[in-house]
Amino acid sequence: MTTSALAQTTPATPGERVLPPLRIGRHVIDSPVVLAPMAGITNRAFRRLCREAGDAGLAASGLTGASSLYVNEMVTSRALVERTPESMRLIEHDGDERPRSVQLYSVDPATTAAAVRMLVTEDRADHIDLNFGCPVPKVTRKGGGAALPWKRDLFRAIVSAAVTEGAKGEVPVTVKMRKGIDDEHLTYLEAATAAVEEGVAAVALHGRTASQAYSGQADWSAIKLLKETVTSVPVLGNGDIWSAEDALRMVEETGCDGVVVGRGCLGRPWLFADLSAAFAGAQVRVRPTLGEVTATLRRHAELLTDFYGGDELRACRDIRKHIAWYLKGFPAGSTVRNQLALVDSLAALDRLIETMDASSPWPGDAAEGQRGRAGSSRVVALPENWLASQDLDEAQRAQVAAAEQSVADGG
Repeated sequence: MTTSALAQTTPATPGERVLPPLRIGRHVIDSPVVLAPMAGITNRAFRRLCREAGDAGLAASGLTGASSLYVNEMVTSRALVERTPESMRLIEHDGDERPRSVQLYSVDPATTAAAVRMLVTEDRADHIDLNFGCPVPKVTRKGGGAALPWKRDLFRAIVSAAVTEGAKGEVPVTVKMRKGIDDEHLTYLEAATAAVEEGVAAVALHGRTASQAYSGQADWSAIKLLKETVTSVPVLGNGDIWSAEDALRMVEETGCDGVVVGRGCLGRPWLFADLSAAFAGAQVRVRPTLGEVTATLRRHAELLTDFYGGDELRACRDIRKHIAWYLKGFPAGSTVRNQLALVDSLAALDRLIETMDASSPWPGDAAEGQRGRAGSSRVVALPENWLASQDLDEAQRAQVAAAEQSVADGG
């Protein structure tokens, strides 16, 4: 989305900023917004669309700088150390992308250290985030993601390993977590305190438990409590930010230092223009026509083609999952939507786009609100006897070590 698509009504003036720039170690992020790492979504192509929109929103507000922090999708530490082709693709960044942000997943301190060491010594990242929030069963049943902070010593050891290696190249490390496994097994306050003691540069909290997945309503009161507990580094809030107004409300209600936006930008990378403007104190909001939306969709597919080394078919298979998000609320018929869901080339995509009414205006409320699947609450898949103690026993230690290899192999 270009600056021409920005509907600016009230320019920002000096002193109207909602929050100061976000500081992550040595990095200053002018707009206190982070693109949440999302598997299969926040690759180099999508990040570029978000960055361009965020920069345009900042410029329209009369400011310059790094509009937000755009984090790549999660990469497994073991796969990265083994330099699997896909893991190396996932950590690719555009030449003008700064800071270069990588999110790592691991259940083993030694592998974490090796992965961070590689990123630092080979100058492949400027910021590293550690994933302790993933609720997906194939991750939690191996003790990873949102299940891991329950094991206090393991959590602390992984964070310490990453921070130690990152410090050798002035690469700050942050952590992203959930409230806990379920309401009876909350971990976020203890884990955040431990992470700060180990030297992380910021803590991000999704206000849900792993058992909630993405269902129900995010608990912003937990973010407020975390902010009151952790005062030495920025605390970032995540969960149910569907608009710039939601982001402003989260900051007002919780006192957090910035926001992390995930599902709210699905099929809507221009949300980062709204966010940049909102935090700069400007009433700049993007309300694109269907023609502008399909132009963004088409460019997304083109950027994906480049990301996949010119493989149009793979790029089109990837873009299919974005189509419903892009067209949410617009009057595109079921026939066209179904055909778009089967598109196999850029030429085919162009032909289908040409059949739609480019002049259709932004549909308003029909295009707003929740995006992506919410799911429902569930019992979290965990390793055997995981909840019996917050310390690893020998059997679990062996199980976790084996899981590191399994995840790297795609298991």
